[in-house]
Amino acid sequence: MKAWVVRPEREGEPIDALKLEEVEAPEPGPLEVIVKVMAAGVNYDNVWAALGEPVSVFGFGDHPQYGHHIGGSDGAGIVEQVGVGVSEWAPGDEVVIQPNQDGLIWGYETTWGSFAQYAKVRTDQLLRKPAALTWEEAASYALTYFTAYRMLVTRAGLKAGDRVLIWGAGGGLGVFACQLCALAGAQSVGVVSSAEKGALAVKCGATAYIDRTKKEDMKSFARRVRELIGGAPDVVFEHVGQATFPTSVYVAAPGGKIVICGASSGFQLDFDVRHLWMRQKEIIGSHMASVEECARANELVEQGLIRPVLWRTFGFDGVGEAHQLMRDNRHLGKIAILVGAGREGEGKTADGPGAIRAEGG
Repeated sequence: MKAWVVRPEREGEPIDALKLEEVEAPEPGPLEVIVKVMAAGVNYDNVWAALGEPVSVFGFGDHPQYGHHIGGSDGAGIVEQVGVGVSEWAPGDEVVIQPNQDGLIWGYETTWGSFAQYAKVRTDQLLRKPAALTWEEAASYALTYFTAYRMLVTRAGLKAGDRVLIWGAGGGLGVFACQLCALAGAQSVGVVSSAEKGALAVKCGATAYIDRTKKEDMKSFARRVRELIGGAPDVVFEHVGQATFPTSVYVAAPGGKIVICGASSGFQLDFDVRHLWMRQKEIIGSHMASVEECARANELVEQGLIRPVLWRTFGFDGVGEAHQLMRDNRHLGKIAILVGAGREGEGKTADGPGAIRAEGG
């Protein structure tokens, strides 16, 4: 099969590290399924895999066994083959793949991801494909949406009336955080790097946005957040880390929660802890969603209450370019890759709202 592969000797910028190769197709083991990939989604985890940062993927998961990394942590396709013990899925089933593989992020901490004609997954990674979505729409949302769902719904206990600050509100995580806040009846202010991303955050349900390129001190920023959502945030949605965390702790309301799932700007955090203990704020760590959370979150997509947010769709030859755009922060929302699908728009079998389209970039 054809697959986009990273190898240890060429780790570096995504445009150079990701190469299209002919490799042996995987075979399913017990409780495993082979999916013919129709489309795949692009996430920052495979920018990291290409760079070999913050750690190389080749020292863990199943990489030592195979010696290559086939990335892609989001995908949609058709069940091609099932292994021993699989009874709930059969060849021909149309599925979305969620990336929790026995606690590892499939297609990042493991190989055999979705940037290939065929992907190998565990049976509990499969979800029914929402009929109102095209292949590229269905492939684009799982990792970031399910992560945002766990952060806000499970870990932070999001509820009606909450005020929420969302860092990176125009990106892959933030666009789903905006939608979840709106669905829950919470007000949110998104922090973005351009007016285009701000407009997308509002389109996804944010009450307002702040352009972070217009520099201001921490106190002025906190005051503006309060003015936009009527008070200090009860929840701060964090995934930036080093560059933003001191502000997150400062700006959160007394008794508020800072929920964090990553640190794209650096993981060594330096902040004034007095703002934490004297105001009794909480720092909550969160990782990818459980199998049960993925299923609950996917029901909201099937009902049209949460929608994928799609910026661009590339052909199968565009995997390296797509990751380089993400690396350079030149994208809005999510990027999809057509793999087995011949063109955009295929796969939709029922009426429904489909994806929110991101403009510009």
